[in-house]
Amino acid sequence: MKSNLLLLFLLFCFTGVAQVLGIKTLKGKITAVDGDITGVVVQNINLDRATITDLDGKFEIAVRLNDTLVFSALQFKKKRLPISAALMNTSLVSVVLEPFVNQLREVTVNPYGLTGQLGKDIGRIPLGKDVSAEGLGLPNAEVKIITQSQRKLFEATSGIGLVPLNPILNAITGRTKMLKNRVKIESTYARTQRVQKFYVDSIIEADLKIPRSKIADFMYYCEVDPEFQAMVDTQDHLKIWDFLVLKSKYYRKNNGLLDERKKE
Repeated sequence: MKSNLLLLFLLFCFTGVAQVLGIKTLKGKITAVDGDITGVVVQNINLDRATITDLDGKFEIAVRLNDTLVFSALQFKKKRLPISAALMNTSLVSVVLEPFVNQLREVTVNPYGLTGQLGKDIGRIPLGKDVSAEGLGLPNAEVKIITQSQRKLFEATSGIGLVPLNPILNAITGRTKMLKNRVKIESTYARTQRVQKFYVDSIIEADLKIPRSKIADFMYYCEVDPEFQAMVDTQDHLKIWDFLVLKSKYYRKNNGLLDERKKE
């Protein structure tokens, strides 16, 4: 009995204090065109009170005249609602929230001042650091992997003893000369393969006007030119491309592949 009386007394005191301070429990409901209205944070920044909405978007919070409520959630734009006299006399306030869409402005990426023309742009593109075994510090990274022909040439030209017979016999029979020519051919072909990795077939076909069926023949046409081999060893992509442009003109002329407009 005493406990009930104490509870009623405290409730009466609290109600009296709230009335003196002008505090009211405001009931409201969140609505939105699209989005989950559950768990929206409702904060009275003047009274330092806060609550969250239930499954139906409803909430209750203590307010005073001229307080400000702030509604916030990840999926909605933040909204501020001043408590006016009209709202103080409202039994249920409806708050409409707008969905938050994180839209980025359209950005045109044009790094390194590129023009879109391979012949001009290839020299402007900074090449990244080559990730190699040497750069990673792997054991035996400096050891060069030799081809089968190089291994056979080494075996043919090396020997043991006071008078190494193996190199002598291979030189007499012509095996050493044959293996040297094979190694030279493989080295030349390897350079050509490196160049083809620089420029895909579609680029050669579009920019150099070389039909795809003729690309292998065109690369061989370039391969037999001593200047081409020295050019590839420089690894200067721009100079190599300029060389290919020049050679493509001669190749198309020699093979009747000139543009129809030029024929006219």
